[in-house]
Amino acid sequence: MRKFKLFSTLALASLLTLSLFSGCSNNNAGKNGIVYFYNCGDYIDEDLLSKFEDETGINVQYSTYDTNEIMYQKLKSTPGSYDLVIPSDYMIEKMIQENMVEELDFNTIPNYKYIDDSYKNLSYDKNNKYSVPYMWGTIGIIYNPDKVKEPVKSWDILWNEKYNNKQLIMFDSMRDTLAIGLKKLGYSINSTNSDEINAATEELVKQKQNLSPLYYVDEVKDKMIIGEAVMATVWSGDAAYIRLENPKLKYVIPEEGSNKWFDGMVIPKDAPNKENAEKLINFLCDPENAKQNVDYIGYSTPNKAAYEMLEDNIKNDKGIYPPKDVLDKCEIFVDLGDSLKLYDDAWMKIKTAN
Repeated sequence: MRKFKLFSTLALASLLTLSLFSGCSNNNAGKNGIVYFYNCGDYIDEDLLSKFEDETGINVQYSTYDTNEIMYQKLKSTPGSYDLVIPSDYMIEKMIQENMVEELDFNTIPNYKYIDDSYKNLSYDKNNKYSVPYMWGTIGIIYNPDKVKEPVKSWDILWNEKYNNKQLIMFDSMRDTLAIGLKKLGYSINSTNSDEINAATEELVKQKQNLSPLYYVDEVKDKMIIGEAVMATVWSGDAAYIRLENPKLKYVIPEEGSNKWFDGMVIPKDAPNKENAEKLINFLCDPENAKQNVDYIGYSTPNKAAYEMLEDNIKNDKGIYPPKDVLDKCEIFVDLGDSLKLYDDAWMKIKTAN
C-alpha cells in the first residue's frame, strides 16, 4: 500500500486522541548520541536501523504513526521532539510553507548523488532544500484476468455493473478515491473547482449505489490474493506484493492517468539531533542499504544505483517502474489548503450514500 493513508480531517480529532505519543527523552543514547526517527508503520527494514547503530554508534529511537495527519499534529504539539520523519509529497509542501522543516546540509549527505535527477526539483520541494526522496509509486487497478475478460484500460471499468455485489474494492481513502472520480471525468486530482468535485462525487455515489463496492485499505491484499474480490484499486507497492503471492493477477495504470506519489525524508524544525539525522539520511541513500530497504518495502526506489542492483524482472515490471509516457499522465498530490473542506464534504457524502 501507499504507506500514508489519507484520512478525512473530520476523523482527525478522534484519531489523535488515540495515537499521540508522550514526549521523547534522552535515555539510552548511544556512544555518539541519538536520533529520534518517526516513521509510518512497517515502512523500513528495521535491520537497517541496527546496522546504522553498529556502524555509527548512534542510537536510533524509533516510533511509528499511521497517517501524515497524525504525524503533522504530533510535530505541531511537541516541537523539537523528532529528528527525522518521512511525510508524503503534499505534506512536505505544507510543512515547508509553515516553516516546520529544516534546510538540509547536503555536505553531510554525499550519497544524495545517487538519487536520480528525475526525482529532484519536484513540485513539493522545487529547489531540493528540505527533502530527500525515499520511495515513490502510483495508484491503479489490480484484477483477476480469469474473471475480468474485457480490457482493463480505463477507470470506467470500476463502474461496470457486471462487478457488483462486493466483487470490487475501492480505497477507503478520501483523496485517492476522489482522484479516481476526477480522473475518470478528465479533471485534475488536485482540482479545487467545486463543480468538478461535485461531479466526481456524484459518479462515486452512483458507483456505490449500483455496485456496492467494498472500501478497504490493508484488507485489499488478502481479498485479492485469495480471490474474494475480482478487481481493486491499489497502491503499486500493494500490487507488487499481491502479485508475488498470486502471480496470475495483473496491475494497470489507467489511460486517463493517475496519482504519482512521493515520500521523502525531512528533518523537523528545531530537531535536537540534526547532524545525526543527516547521517541517517545519508546511510539510507547508500545504494546497498537502499536496495535492501526497497526489497523489504516493495515500492519503487528513486535511488538510481539501488535500481541498477535490482533483479531484471523487477526493473522491467511496468507496474513498479512505468514508462515515461504513462508517468507523464500522472499527477502529484498538492496541499489543497482551505479547499480540502470541499473534499471532506464530498467524502462524507460518498461514505453515507445508500
